[in-house]
Amino acid sequence: MPRLSVIVPVRRARGQLRECLESVLSQSFTDIEMIGVDDGAPDGSGLLFDEFAARDSRVQAIHLPPGAGADGRRNAGAERALGDYLIFLEGDFVHLPGALRAVADRLDATGDPELLLFGHHRRPFRGRPRPTRSLELLGGLPEGRFTLAEHPVLLDVAPVSWNRAVRRTLHEGEKLTFGPGPHGERMYAFQTLAAAESVAVLPTPCVEHRGRRRLSGPADATEPADGSAPHRLVDAYAGLMEFVRDRPPLHPLRTLLFERAAGELLAGYPSVTRRRRRYVRSVAAFHRAHRPEGHRFPGGARGLRPRLMGGGRYAVLGALDTVLALRRSLRAVPGAVRARARRGLSGRYYWWQRRLPLDRGLAVYAAYWNRGPSCNPEAVFRKAQELAPQVRGVWVVSRNQVGSVPEGVDHVVPGTRRYWQVLARATYFFNNVNFPDHLVKRPGQIHVMTHHGTPLKIMGLDQQNYPAAAQGLNFDRLLQRVDRWDWSVSANPHSTEVWARAYPNAARSLESGYPRNDVLATATDDRVAAARRDLGIRPGQRAILYAPTHRDYEAAFTSRLDLVRFCEALGPDTVVLVRTHYFYGGAGLPDHPLLIDVCDHPQIEELCLGADALVTDYSSVMFDYAHLDRPIVVHAPDWETYRTVRGVCFDLLSGEPGDTPGAISTDTDGLARIFLDGSWRSPENEALRAAFRARFCPYGDGRAAERVVRQVLLGEVEPAVGRA
Repeated sequence: MPRLSVIVPVRRARGQLRECLESVLSQSFTDIEMIGVDDGAPDGSGLLFDEFAARDSRVQAIHLPPGAGADGRRNAGAERALGDYLIFLEGDFVHLPGALRAVADRLDATGDPELLLFGHHRRPFRGRPRPTRSLELLGGLPEGRFTLAEHPVLLDVAPVSWNRAVRRTLHEGEKLTFGPGPHGERMYAFQTLAAAESVAVLPTPCVEHRGRRRLSGPADATEPADGSAPHRLVDAYAGLMEFVRDRPPLHPLRTLLFERAAGELLAGYPSVTRRRRRYVRSVAAFHRAHRPEGHRFPGGARGLRPRLMGGGRYAVLGALDTVLALRRSLRAVPGAVRARARRGLSGRYYWWQRRLPLDRGLAVYAAYWNRGPSCNPEAVFRKAQELAPQVRGVWVVSRNQVGSVPEGVDHVVPGTRRYWQVLARATYFFNNVNFPDHLVKRPGQIHVMTHHGTPLKIMGLDQQNYPAAAQGLNFDRLLQRVDRWDWSVSANPHSTEVWARAYPNAARSLESGYPRNDVLATATDDRVAAARRDLGIRPGQRAILYAPTHRDYEAAFTSRLDLVRFCEALGPDTVVLVRTHYFYGGAGLPDHPLLIDVCDHPQIEELCLGADALVTDYSSVMFDYAHLDRPIVVHAPDWETYRTVRGVCFDLLSGEPGDTPGAISTDTDGLARIFLDGSWRSPENEALRAAFRARFCPYGDGRAAERVVRQVLLGEVEPAVGRA
């Protein structure tokens, strides 16, 4: 029987859940079990529970039918627990190092109290951890055991489930359960305090409470209402008072708990915008049913509002509301003036076009900051022409890139009259980067972020800790851009997890695979042969694609490979295709007959098709190339510098299956040896590649673009991992 049962109920925590689970399983105290509970989490959170359960016997994964709700998830975890103590942890919080050891030691030192409260830090969204009021309160309490009646200040410690260890015998003996929503969790916390005959505290931060970004998005039809409305709070407190009433030993706590309830019900009154009379009546009924005999509210102004609320004096409270509303309207006058001024400046063509109806048959496409048709948006565009011809596509292309647009592809140049028209009237928007800030998203418009690579390097908000990589990135504006997304296309579960953390928003995840890789999955021998001919590769000649990535901390391309030395070492039967990152205007490659400069080639997919092997450092092209099941060699002479300065999501050079795609080199001679001795396609490296493909190429069936078109434009099917 484990000492501690850590219960992790989740709904939408895909981007943060891995770190949460690892924070528990990496604790120095190991006498634990961890129970993960989901009820069909639409972002695929439950898949992580299965992954961890498969590799650690201490982990159980419970999958409930959709609609269990937060209370159902917590209760199911508690019912399965076998530990002496129950500890709950939210899926986007973490246990701090040494937390469970500190909890176990304090339980031992205080003789196994029925309840132990421990401290936490609060880390605001995009902020630094800071101590909390609860931690301060715990520090002012004695080290021994006591009760709520002896120290009523315990009610001021955050009433949540994740800052306490509850003895399982107390939980089961008192038949403690969670009610619906946040009020249910709050009442559970109060019940544990009231019912515990012995309480101890640990004034040490054990949990990092991580603030989540407040998002507005489509409702989750399978998640029951959380019961957070003020009307529901009345019912929740009524349940708490009945819990105390049914247990005579707890009767001395009735006045203490009633005063807490009365204060919170009064505080909730301003947030009631509908059915206020009903709310006041229900609070008055609560007072009549549960107000202890002889209880008196304070006199004077301090007790006025509690007395009015408890007496159901709706009319008098309404008069006070009128006065407060007048004050709010007077304060809002300056804002209204500013709003009118802004409207007066928006009489341009774009503003006028946005007043006209949306065109349900119009989609806007762009890629790589308007460089022309390419990447995932182009693959979706081509498939849409086949499956959804009723939705015509228009590309946004920079003026200096217009010559690269294929014949027959409709396009507009930014800043032109028609550009503002299509931005205002189109229904669908596809891009592999964010659209410009001047785009105003209208109700009914649908934005699809296709992304343009599987993340190895740190992305989005995770860059806040890597200033050399962020280089002044405005994170507030980034969040404004990602808030326009309705769909976020993902190549694999790893990407889904990273995007959810790096770009917190209300967009739905469409884990379909990358549309641009369909051509790699479906290419015929004739297509490959044509690609090789177009690149100038002779029949029987080995072709190696060298595609190093961009380094944010370097202004120009610096080759980590002596290209001439490498070509001469391999001999005339091998040709090297060099493709630098598109951020570099020119690579300045040396002139050599076995070296082909393909930096300006418009289609990276054609280069992949033509190459027998890929050599890269940290470029995301490795994840795309893996679809071809051809050898990949990682040339990484500066790995420690790159992952320290740029930041990475996983250890590419670990040599572990799933992390490393094949052979590794750190200098030119070592890379040449890999191709000369045959180890570039050895059985060992083939096994690594197979594991890499299994992790990063699960949807390599050539139908990724079709899945996107059918889901977004036709609304026919659900994505592999639904809503994020």
